[in-house]
Order: sequence, then C-alpha cells, then structure tokens
Amino acid sequence: MKAQGKTVEEILSNLPGDRLKPFNELHDIIVKNLPEGFEPAISYGGLGYVVPHELYPAGYHCKPEEPLPFAGIASQKRSINFYHMGIYTDPNLFKWFVSEYPKHSKQKLDMGKSCVRFNKMEDIPYKLIAELMKKISPKEWIEMYEKNLVPKSKKR
Repeated sequence: MKAQGKTVEEILSNLPGDRLKPFNELHDIIVKNLPEGFEPAISYGGLGYVVPHELYPAGYHCKPEEPLPFAGIASQKRSINFYHMGIYTDPNLFKWFVSEYPKHSKQKLDMGKSCVRFNKMEDIPYKLIAELMKKISPKEWIEMYEKNLVPKSKKR
C-alpha cells in the first residue's frame, strides 16, 4: 500500500480511520527518541527516518539523491510495519530486540529482515520502539552502513 501524501504531514493525516491514532503515536514515539541528526522525511515514497544529505552527502547507494534511510513506518493492507536497519545490520541489536519483544507485547513477533509487522494495533510495543530508536546515533549508523556496504565495483 503506497503512502498517501507527498509530505510527512500528509502521510500522517491520510491514513485509514483505524490506523490514524496508532500510526501517529508510533511516529511521535520514534521522533521523540531519534538521536540528534536523524530526521523524519519522505523516503522511497513512504515515511522514513533518515540521515540527511547535510550529514551524509553521498546519500543511499542505490539512489544517491535519497538521504540514507535508517528506519520507517508504513500502513500496509493487514498491518502497520516498522522498519529498522539497525536490527538488520547489527546481530547484537537484533538479539536484544528479539529477547525484549515478548516483555513488551502479547502479539507474537512477526518479523522479516528489517521489518516488524504489527497486525494488532493495540499491541504495538511503543516503549520498546522508543528504547530501540535511542540505541544508534547517525554517526554509528553511517559507520555500520559503510562497513556492510559492498562497493559497486566488487559486485558481480
């Protein structure tokens, strides 16, 4: 489901009725707990939390005109999805998140590589998401990203 809007504010106000409150609450929790340097933005047509070009001029290697993505949220057909590249990139952070999740939500963890799907809006673990957002600074994310990025010249 593509986000409805071309600005952060439009996306936050153009959600289905049952998604409006939990999605906006999730956004607010993320923004309140983002380390200085990250910012909310439109990222790949959705709501993202990025390292702006002012801090990382190279942008995202797949699409350099886009700022470096770090996290995001999306309203999908059956869930609100939360994306966090740190839990995909850092095995220790992934282990921490998976072990903490049951302490914060009755919902079974439904997770892909960097995506956590919340099928039941009332079970979104806002406190856990707040803790997670504080764990990586933009500088640390840039270092992780560059360490794990395979240069184009070495791809086959």
